[in-house]
Amino acid sequence: MNQKELDNLCVSAIRATCIDVVNKAKSGHPGMALGSAPILYTLYTKHLIANPKDPEWFNRDRFVLSAGHASSLLYTMLHVSGYPLSIDDLKSFRQLNSLTPGHPEYHHTKGVDATSGPLGQGIAQAVGMAMAERAVAAQYKDGDKIVDHYTYVLCGDGCLQEGLSQEAISLAGHHKLNKLILIYDCNNVTLDGGLDLSFSENVEQRFLASEWNVIKVADGNDLEAIDKALSEAKLSQDKPTIIIVKTIIGYGSEKQGTSKVHGNPLGEEDGKHAKEVYNYNYPAFEIPEEVYKHFEETFAKRGAEHEEKWHKVYAAWSKENKEDAHILENAIAGNVNEYFKEEPKFEETNADSSRVASGKALNELHNMIPFIMGGSADVAGSVMTKINGGTDFTKQTPNGRNINFGIREFEMASAQNGMLLHGGLKTYVGCFLVFADYMKSAIRMSALSNLPAIYLFSHDSIAVGEDGPTHQPIETLAMLRSIPNVNVIRPCDSRETYAAWKIALESKTTPTALILSRQNLPLQNSSFEDVKKGAYVVEKANGHEDVILLATGSEVDLAVKTKKLLLEKGVDAKVVSMPSTYLFDLQSEEYKKEILSLPREKVISVEMLSTFGWHKYSAHPYGIDTFGTSAPAKDAIRAYHFLPEDLCDFVLKVVK
Repeated sequence: MNQKELDNLCVSAIRATCIDVVNKAKSGHPGMALGSAPILYTLYTKHLIANPKDPEWFNRDRFVLSAGHASSLLYTMLHVSGYPLSIDDLKSFRQLNSLTPGHPEYHHTKGVDATSGPLGQGIAQAVGMAMAERAVAAQYKDGDKIVDHYTYVLCGDGCLQEGLSQEAISLAGHHKLNKLILIYDCNNVTLDGGLDLSFSENVEQRFLASEWNVIKVADGNDLEAIDKALSEAKLSQDKPTIIIVKTIIGYGSEKQGTSKVHGNPLGEEDGKHAKEVYNYNYPAFEIPEEVYKHFEETFAKRGAEHEEKWHKVYAAWSKENKEDAHILENAIAGNVNEYFKEEPKFEETNADSSRVASGKALNELHNMIPFIMGGSADVAGSVMTKINGGTDFTKQTPNGRNINFGIREFEMASAQNGMLLHGGLKTYVGCFLVFADYMKSAIRMSALSNLPAIYLFSHDSIAVGEDGPTHQPIETLAMLRSIPNVNVIRPCDSRETYAAWKIALESKTTPTALILSRQNLPLQNSSFEDVKKGAYVVEKANGHEDVILLATGSEVDLAVKTKKLLLEKGVDAKVVSMPSTYLFDLQSEEYKKEILSLPREKVISVEMLSTFGWHKYSAHPYGIDTFGTSAPAKDAIRAYHFLPEDLCDFVLKVVK
């Protein structure tokens, strides 16, 4: 068998297996999988450097399938490439508890470098990966000897229609991420029909305007042209590269080139027809030994050789740079505990807003932990993410650890996910709480992927003031709390804020959102250690507990002041600070009953935001279930009845 015959056999085997996988599941998206098979065949056999026997090897090339609906193709590639994914796993595609879910999931399937599927997020995460590759290499002496790899992405027409994609493309071009290579399967078909129904822009001009290199491949079946394009892309020194490959969706099907093959199995008859087009005469799920051998001699062998060489280089480098090596190993493992000093001391007169307290903590932690990196969406001065004396991350200063994301909230969150997927960094991003809505899908992705992302959200209530209801996040906190595996912490003072930072940095599998105030917050009788329990008693009842005031953030001070007024009225209240409902729910039943020691009917939650979700703890939530208003903060607070006298009256009515 000559090379051309072997290439044809391999591509045909990949395509045929994709047909079988989707047909057996009676569900899936075969169209792009069949059209892009030659692209991934060429990438894996001739370019991608990774080791299927060590899928987590740090210096491997990353590959992201942004068009995650074509997962049957990725799973087939992982199988033939030698990853621990069997034929039986392929037969279990989209079935309960299988290793081959409908869209790729990070850590669930070995060889999957990013969870993807929501279109555009794969591109956006890959930008973060490429940023991390450059940043980590620059932070160590001769770091490019040990961190030097490419990030490849495969996307489709749909990915480029999502607004997120342009945020990502623009940021990548600005930072000149030359090791980022985007391969665009251009088949001109979407689920509802031809691309011309909804899309008519000049993609080439769009990328050129965004400071990318553009390479075109006229025929998606031309392996030589694809190979040449990838080789050329890797030579770029100053720009990311897009390779636009013209493909035929559902290649080989009787319905090829149409939307009918986008998201429906081919079925037995059309599947048989396609295999005849490929001249592939093997039974379903049978892959010739020559295919496995070819991938073993190309992809697997190349990856193993590169990793072996890398380990030798790393051994010599770490011997010469022991301190740097120790830091890098901590960074990869996400270990931060050795960098923390003892619990900080705060003056009793401290009345910083929690955003200011967060900024002070961040600056201190930034100096203590050498692999913290992050930034904000053009609001560093408001969210307090500016690092005093810090260096910006740019093409000229890749060692800088302050990132200017620009007004790109969604991409900022997705890029953070990509940086964490790459590894070697602890990251944070910041903006106003109300704009978490722009980022929600990426926050959900970090939670689903078990990434310890840190989100700093300031301007957390109607105390935003004059900016009015467009900027007052009434319902946003309830949304964040509703996302599984997201730890939302709303600290009441500087002590709780610093503790929240420590919890966030120590996390390895859970994202953390710090909810920060614009207004000053006096220091309470708070506990640095008890923040990790989610809730604790700030002020005990003087005698018999008549009622519990359960508060978060700035409203803890309100509750403490209200307690004094209630005592004058003969009502004895206990005040509980609940910075994190997530952490509180993880505590033992005994601890929960100790803190919330009265029935729900005698618990009043206090939060200057939506009451949604608070009925779990309180029968009488005190909050705001309308949009806010434009007025100075003190006037807005008064108008929505968040003064001690107002809360006191409410509590007295409940008690009576």
